[in-house]
Order: sequence, then C-alpha cells, then structure tokens
Amino acid sequence: MKSSADIRKLFLDFFASKGHEVVASSPLVPANDPTLLFTNAGMVQFKETFLGQETRKYTRAVTTQRCVRAGGKHNDLENVGYTARHHTFFEMLGNFSFGDYFKREAIQYAWEFLTETLALPAEKLWITVFEEDDEAADIWLNEIGVSAERFSRIGAKDNFWSMGDTGPCGPCSEIFYDHGGDVAGGPPGTPEEDGDRYIEIWNLVFMQFNRSADGTLTPLPKPSVDTGMGLERLAAVLQHVHNNYEIDLFQHLIQAIQKLSGTEDHTNFSLRVIADHIRSCSFMITDGVYPSNEGRGYVLRRIIRRAIRHGHKLGLKDNFFYKLVQPLVDEMGEAFPELAQSQELVEKALQQEETRFADTLDNGLKILDQAIEDMGDKEIPGETVFLLYDTYGFPIDLTADIARERGLTIDIAGFERAMEAQRNRARSASQFSGGLSDQITIDSSTEFCGYDLTQHDSTILAIIVNGEHVDSISEGQEGLIVLDKTPFYAESGGQVGDHGEINADNASFTVSDTRKQSQAFTHIGRCEHGRFQVGQRVTAQIDENNRLATALNHSATHLLHAALRKVLGEHVMQKGSLVNPQRLRFDFSHFEPVTPAQLREIERLVNQQIRLNHPVETRLMAIEEAKKSGAMALFGEKYDDEVRVLSMSDFSIELCGGTHVKQTGDIGMLKITSEAGIASGVRRIEAVTGEKAIDYIEQMETTLADVSDLLKAKPANVQDKASQLVQRQRELEKELEALKAKLASSAGNDLADSATEINGIKVLASTLEGADGKSLRDAVDQLKNKLGTAVIALTAVNDEKITIIAGVTKDITDKIRAGDLVGHIASQVGGKGGGRPDMAQGGGNEPQNLAAALASVPDWVTSKLEN
Repeated sequence: MKSSADIRKLFLDFFASKGHEVVASSPLVPANDPTLLFTNAGMVQFKETFLGQETRKYTRAVTTQRCVRAGGKHNDLENVGYTARHHTFFEMLGNFSFGDYFKREAIQYAWEFLTETLALPAEKLWITVFEEDDEAADIWLNEIGVSAERFSRIGAKDNFWSMGDTGPCGPCSEIFYDHGGDVAGGPPGTPEEDGDRYIEIWNLVFMQFNRSADGTLTPLPKPSVDTGMGLERLAAVLQHVHNNYEIDLFQHLIQAIQKLSGTEDHTNFSLRVIADHIRSCSFMITDGVYPSNEGRGYVLRRIIRRAIRHGHKLGLKDNFFYKLVQPLVDEMGEAFPELAQSQELVEKALQQEETRFADTLDNGLKILDQAIEDMGDKEIPGETVFLLYDTYGFPIDLTADIARERGLTIDIAGFERAMEAQRNRARSASQFSGGLSDQITIDSSTEFCGYDLTQHDSTILAIIVNGEHVDSISEGQEGLIVLDKTPFYAESGGQVGDHGEINADNASFTVSDTRKQSQAFTHIGRCEHGRFQVGQRVTAQIDENNRLATALNHSATHLLHAALRKVLGEHVMQKGSLVNPQRLRFDFSHFEPVTPAQLREIERLVNQQIRLNHPVETRLMAIEEAKKSGAMALFGEKYDDEVRVLSMSDFSIELCGGTHVKQTGDIGMLKITSEAGIASGVRRIEAVTGEKAIDYIEQMETTLADVSDLLKAKPANVQDKASQLVQRQRELEKELEALKAKLASSAGNDLADSATEINGIKVLASTLEGADGKSLRDAVDQLKNKLGTAVIALTAVNDEKITIIAGVTKDITDKIRAGDLVGHIASQVGGKGGGRPDMAQGGGNEPQNLAAALASVPDWVTSKLEN
C-alpha cells in the first residue's frame, strides 16, 4: 500500500523529472488575492503569473498546496463528517505551465503518472472533455488510446473554467476513477452521475482564451496549464478504501482521538469531524490566523468550537483538542516543516480557545436543550439561535449541526432579523467616517533607486487627478505622479512611504505619501506652484530627515524581533508592524502578557546590539538560498525569486525590502513605551528610537521630578513615599465606610419609627443624607429585620445623582416586587432600575422630583395589594 507521504513524493518527483520547478506550498492566507478568504486551490499563488503581471524564472512548476474551504464562497464545513470526501482542509497536487507546454503534454503527463507511476488500471479511469474541445478529445482518443466507451463530452457547467466573469478561461479535462459496479452511480454526464461509483481525481485546466466583458473569447498569446488533484481522494483509490477518512492520514489522527476518548468505534462521526478540524485549525494558526470575531479568525473560531463540541459528545470534557497537534506533526511535519516549527504556538492558541469556550459550552447546551424541549414544531426559533450566538459563543453552523443530528432545522430568517437588530443598535451608537480610494489602473512601471540615492532625475510617466489620468497638474491641485525612476520608498512591509518634493523649472510638487500599485510608484501630494505634464523631466528629492528617522525605527524593529525570540521563545513570529519617523509598532505571536522583567531584558538586548555598532549588511539572494541561510521571512510579505537579505551580525537575519541604517549604532537607543494584547495570541509592543527615545526619557524624568515635588520626596524615595500614601488612603477609605455604615444604622433606627402600616405591612420611603449605595443596602437589610413584614425604599443624592435601593421581605414578594418599586420611583426622577424581587437598585438625575416620588410609595403599595 502506498502511503499518502509516498504519493506526495512520487507526484513531486515525477514532475521534477519532467523539468518542473518544485515550489513550496504558499500559506493559507493569500498574499496576492484580497478577494479570497483562504487559499483554496494550487493556482492561487500563481495567479499573477497566469495574468502576465509577474514573471518567474521557470515556466513549469509542481506543488502540493495546502487548501482550506471553510468560509465565503467555497465552504464545505457543513458537510464535513457527513460525507466521504468533504474536508475543511485538503492537499491539492498540481502541475502548471506558464506559456510552455499545453494540452498534449499535460494529458500525456497525467496519463503516464496515473497508469505507469501509480500503476492504476486504464480500464478504471474515465475521461471527460469540454463538449467543444475537439483538440483534447483527439489527444485522448487517438494519441493516448483511451477507450471511447470510457470517454464523455461535458458542457460548460462542469468542463469550462473561468478565473472570473472576465479574464483567462478555458476548457477542462477531468479524470474519474471507477470504484466498480457494486457502488451506486453512473458515469459523468449521465443522470446517475451524482452517485459514488465514479469519483473525480484530477482536473486539467487549459487556459486558452481571454473573455471580454461582452463574452467574446480571444485566444491567449501564451496558453497555460493549471491542474489540481486531491491527495486525499487519490490516496483513497490507491489504499483501496472508499472513504477519505479511512486513509492513513486520517486513521493515525482518529486513533489518537480514540486513545484520548476511549471510543472504540473508528467510524464514529465525531472522530472524523475532529480529525478533519485539527488539520485546518493547525495550519491556519501556522499561517498567522488566530481566533477572533471577524474574517478569517472567526472561521477558525467556528471550526475549533465545532471540534470541541464533538469532543464533548465523545465524553472529552477537559481540554483535548490541542493534544492532537503532536500526532498531526508526526503525520505531516516532514512535508510541511513550518507546521513542526509552529507546534508550540498552535498548541497554545488551541488550548486558550478551548478554555474560553468550555466556560460557556455546558450552559449553552442546556439553553438549547430547554428550547428544543419547549418547541412546538421542528424548527429552533431564531431568537434562541441568536442567544446562543451572542451570549454563549455558538456559531450558527454549530447550532445547525446539533439541530441536524436531532432531525431539526433552525429559523435562519429569525436569526438574521435578530442580527440585523443588533447591527442597527451598533450603528446608532457609533459614528463612522472615511473616504473611498479610487481604483486606478496604472500600466507604468517604476524603478526604485532609493537604497543608494536620495535624489534622482526622472521622467513623469503618468499623472492622476480625481481618479482619472490627465496630461498635466497645475498649482493648487492634488493628485498622483508616477515616475520612471524614483528614490521615494513606497509603503510596504509596515514601513510608511517617503515624503519629499518633485521639482522642475518654476514648478514644485510636495509629496506627502508614496504608495505602490502593481509595478508603479505613486507619489501622492499637491502641486504647490507651476505646472507638471506627462513626459516632463523632473528632480525627485526625498525628505532625508524623515527617511533617516524611519530607518532608525525599521532597523530597530529587526533587532526587537530577534530579542523577543531569544527572551520569549522561538514561537514568536511577526504578525504585523508599522514603522514611521515617530515610532515603531510591532505585533507578534505570544499567548500571555510580557512581564516587566522580560521587557527590561528585551530592551537591554536590543540596546546591547546597538552599542556593538554592527554593520547593517544587505545581500541579494535567491529566495531558497536565503531561507537556507537562516533568514526569516516576515508575515504577510510576498517575495520575488530574488530577495534582499538584511543582517546585523548573526543576531538578526531577515528578508526585508525596506530602508535601513548603515550601522546599528546609528539607532542610538531603543525605549519600549508600551506592551499589550490586541487579539487572541497576538501582542503589540510600541517603542521609540534615537532622539525620540531621548525625548521620551527626558519626559519621564520631568514627570518623576514633578511627582517628587508633590510628594516632598527625593526621586530615589518616590516609590516608598507613594506606597505609604496609598496605604494611608486605604485605611481612610475603610474608616469612611465604617462611619457611613454607622450613620446608616443610626438613621435606619430613627427611620423605623416613621414607617406607616398598610394592611399589616410596614411601608417606609425616605432619603438618607450623605449615604452611598452600600450604606443604603445595609440600612434596608437592617430595617427589614427590625420591621418584620415590610416594603422599604431608601434614596440618597450625591452630585445631583440619585441612588435608589428598595427592599421587600420575602413573605410578600408574590404580591410586591422590589424591582417594580424601584421602577415606579425611578420613572419619576428621570431614571430606571431593576433587580431581584426582594432587593433592587436604580437611579435618576432629577432630584427636584424625588420628594413627590417617595410620597407616592404608600399609594403604590396599596394599589398592588388591591390587584
């Protein structure tokens, strides 16, 4: 039997022998397609290559790409565990041609790999082509010799691929495996094709045309090939099983879950769900996604919580999910070393989310069980679904999953109404502002010369004003100028764009920002005087002081990253950054606050490297060579085949395209100004360098001196003096509380005599001067004990704010409720309140109406007793 690892290696080796570059899987978060939630196919990382926007050093490639389909348009989550072949995570084997070979070679390679390398029987394979693709049909039937009895022509719905409504597209040829006559289902293209007998294992896409907006198909000058074959499906075929969950990749995980849960039935539905979900969750976290309430993070949270609920069904009440990371690393860590490197990080993220959800899972399930018990039909009300979502953290698909198991449905429309009501409340409580950025097509390309130069003579390639290309820009107008060469750094990798000026004879343009669109650098700003036009020769000059201050912070960020990994651990990875002339901001993976001692050690390490004054060296290297040298790639960056490797001795070696200092000593010093959590498993450090660091320290010294003067202490003794004052304040607060309690007790005793009696119930409504909420509650409790059966309302006024405490003895709460009494009083003084039947609290802000409100209490009690 061929293992999944064997199949993966055979595939890569086969196409490598055919001249294909073996390209590593790209992350699950697409770097070149913001329209995609996750990488869902092997071609995603090559999209710009297929579109002609990027050129690679090779024209043939082969990959095994990790993919997720669990959100957005491509969402298989609800089917996972119920079917034999749906997964949230899967591996896509693919070979690609970028204007090199086309249909003939793609078909020949596919047939050779399947029938010779894997030795699949030809009579078990069924071929389909697009119904109008005579060329592919001829290759299959006459050159490969496929039997016409195992061949179909299929319409565009299944056998014509498009990248979008417009753009590259072309016919497909699919290869199916026949599981045999004992399995229900007919050949592709027949009415019975939805059965499980014929399973698609490989899709060959021939990018042959460009589709225009009116639907016209124009042949591409360089037709290309994109193929995709699911490793899990192929493994099922080669391992002679009909269910993907029975292949080795899943069985090892399922056995690990069985060991944790004691479950013996290896076909248990929940085992399969958990085995699938540990794969997608672990790789999402490896690729920088963390549980949150929006976007990719929410998809991850949904999957984790679904897995936890299925563990709950297996009797796993304690944290268990994170324990499956090790078995997954054992199974897939060799093929994807980044998973093994991130193991500790993944385990901590999963354990933290598991702990968070465990607190509400049991309570949420009780609410759901009660709702189902009270239901009059087969549909769980939308209000209940929303309550579970909003209060107990149940994603809607988790509730739908539970409903499905019990033969029920959920009221999706009711849930959406409740969600929309919440959104409306949020909108009414918030004010939003902002502008839209125009989507501008710029065909020009800019050469960046700013690593070595701060000024350069250039030619204007394009001018854009108000979102439109124009021939010129004049004094007072704001717009964008594109140059053929520029020393201005365009915002990238967390570093802000350069400022400066573009000048010509009698004309000046102030650049306030620089950004990049495709291969063009856009200089954003205002024409101060004169006029610029396309084709004009100009001088571009950056603001050198601004650039230098930014470079100090950028170089310090690299030292900070290295120091964090040394102090906190190798799991620390950059998750975002901002580098500007004023400060640096660095986001990194870590699952607990950084202690003050750790922060001091991190800062000490960075400043030690600054004092050592290492040269900051930059080398251009091939990407694979750079990675082998130990250079770290920064999160979210998309790198070319040739990259810039920035090193500061052996303390920090990273890939970076930004601008930097010449020596670490140029940074001067670094001072950390804050550290905080910004998301689950992500922390943020802010710091300043150079003169800004000196300014910060001077400011802190001034503050310390001012505090010393206030406390009448020397700076060295400020902490002791402040501690003494805090201790004294606490003692005084306790004394004040005691005095208030004594006052309330004394006043309560005096008030008891003023209570009136209504039908055997003592009724008291009064104000206690100088009391607070706690004093009022104590007084109400004392009066209850003193008066017996009673209704009591006490109030106090402080700074025009009214506090109301109401108490009702438990023997009459069936007739009179304290919450209703508070509401009666509060409604008359501009407030509201509520609480338990025997004790409630409220407030108001109209003290001028308080006397009348209290005077109305006896009549209110009488009315309640009469009803």
